Amino acid sequence: MAVIEQKVTDDYAVYNGDCIEVLPKFPDGSIHLSVYSPPFAELYNYSSSDRDLSNCRDYKQFLKHYCYVVKEVSRVTMPGRVSCVHCMDLKIPGGNSGFRDFPGDIIRIHKRYGFDYQARHWIWKEPLRMAIKTRALGLRHSQIVKDSSKCHAAGSEYLLVFKKQGTNPEPIAHPLGLSVYAGSTPIPANLLSKYGNGWKEPKTNRLSQWIWQHYASSFWNDIRVKRCISHRKAREKDDEKHICPLQLDVIERCLILWSNPRDKVLTPFMGVGSEVCNALSLYRRGIGIELKPSYYKQALKNIELAMTERVKLNLFSDK
Repeated sequence: MAVIEQKVTDDYAVYNGDCIEVLPKFPDGSIHLSVYSPPFAELYNYSSSDRDLSNCRDYKQFLKHYCYVVKEVSRVTMPGRVSCVHCMDLKIPGGNSGFRDFPGDIIRIHKRYGFDYQARHWIWKEPLRMAIKTRALGLRHSQIVKDSSKCHAAGSEYLLVFKKQGTNPEPIAHPLGLSVYAGSTPIPANLLSKYGNGWKEPKTNRLSQWIWQHYASSFWNDIRVKRCISHRKAREKDDEKHICPLQLDVIERCLILWSNPRDKVLTPFMGVGSEVCNALSLYRRGIGIELKPSYYKQALKNIELAMTERVKLNLFSDK
């Protein structure tokens, strides 16, 4: 049962199936960029399927199964190109027993399968919001009063950046620099007003330099948490326990920095289609694989909406 359902067009290809079975069908070196959040082992359950990595027996089994995914992502990635993995430290089940270094395990697995570890970006999380969302006793102010030895930080999320070993045959060029910023920090007005419509000299483009300085930072503290794709209609009462779409600001930064227009962008854990939709909006080609039927169906709706919006933008620009 490699594929339950699929839809393939010139702009995108999406599959309802198990990524460990679907990925082997892709040609070697055919993907220019991958962006995704893997299941967070022992923390969230995404479905009741025994094929779902979030339903592995324990953390050790999860890592073993995840190795198959990374191995295939490495095979299909073009040499010298990038894979971006969104993750976080994972609370060990069983009270105040600490955290697992999930990012560290992800790094070690990627190095095993031909990726070089390039960067880690911290994605800041507001402590009070995290305390309310996770109900973690260690984040409550009341715990400071009782016994602060049981307190802990509001953990960041991370974007881990890996580069496939080898020489990139298709450089990712930005001849005009960067002109659009994905984040909540306002662009200084004096950078927007130069020549009335952007900067004409790439080497002295202060707007592009300002954007790059923010993107190059290892600490991303202005990712808009609520700028996510629609997901509520994908929920099911019988097996849905968690859904958390990756923020569009994070995806957009990955797409702009590490892909060219019309490049193929892969997400092996598509969810409701955030990575595919954002790829399409930026004129890349999206490829997504999703195991859960309700997520896949919602992803199709979101993708159709993204394509409609892209057509509207084209019509507007033509005028």
